[in-house]
Amino acid sequence: MSFQSEMHLYAPGHSGCPGCGSSTTLRHIVDTLGRDIIVVNATGCMEITSSLYPNSAWRTPYIHANFENAASVATGVSQALRAQGNDHTLVVCIAGDGATYDIGIAALSGAFDRNEDFIYCCYDNQLYANTGMQKSGATPFLAETNTSQFGSAIRGNQCDRKPIVEIAAVHNIPYAASASIAFIADLKNKLQKAAKMKGARFIAIDSPCCLGAGFDGKLTFEIARLAVQTRLWSLFEFENGLFKLNYDPQPPKPVEECLRLQKRFRKLTAEEILSIQKKTDANWEKTIARIPK
Repeated sequence: MSFQSEMHLYAPGHSGCPGCGSSTTLRHIVDTLGRDIIVVNATGCMEITSSLYPNSAWRTPYIHANFENAASVATGVSQALRAQGNDHTLVVCIAGDGATYDIGIAALSGAFDRNEDFIYCCYDNQLYANTGMQKSGATPFLAETNTSQFGSAIRGNQCDRKPIVEIAAVHNIPYAASASIAFIADLKNKLQKAAKMKGARFIAIDSPCCLGAGFDGKLTFEIARLAVQTRLWSLFEFENGLFKLNYDPQPPKPVEECLRLQKRFRKLTAEEILSIQKKTDANWEKTIARIPK
């Protein structure tokens, strides 16, 4: 094993796909936060690819939680540490969008309501990648999945993505942010900022799934970068309720540049792409309206 790979707290021996955006996300999370952490990982593709018995890619203390209770398990670990007088070890809950937007949102909301002391990181690959590429609450409008197919009557996913960072922020937690694997410095800055705080902290990280979205793994970072440059994914944060926009792509690229690289969008008509562009423009106007005057 090389010296460089030995340095990583998330080992390169995991079984993630070549070009897996979420595996990259996990490596940067733990490498940035350091060794004094305990990871609570919800069921999902990153649990399967990292900890399939008897192997593990984790070089940190690690707990596998269920889809629905990862935030509750993280709460218990945090409370136990504090009861022992340990005020320095970070509890880091890591979960996919299925466990965050959908199945585990009740436990997550409860933990935010109580302002539990842990960092929650969502590796957002916009579908249920572990169980067959089904639609999740993070799946974009008109995307094709195994449960939102294209047909003559229904054209892909008919729902808008949940604004998960805003949902977290309205719980009045100390910190909620969005990040992207294509903007590593921004991601690391947000992780480091969250690590210095106490209470509930939330970061949603765009982590494209080459298998689920349908693209060559070598394009993962290009697609993540284009998502931000087209404003399909925005970089911002709420710190103690105060909104800050971290990046304003000027001029923005058309959404088609990002969509056409992904198989899940290749059946879209010009009119459907235009409808996504209009939704993206409208969402951006809502985003910049939050900037303090």
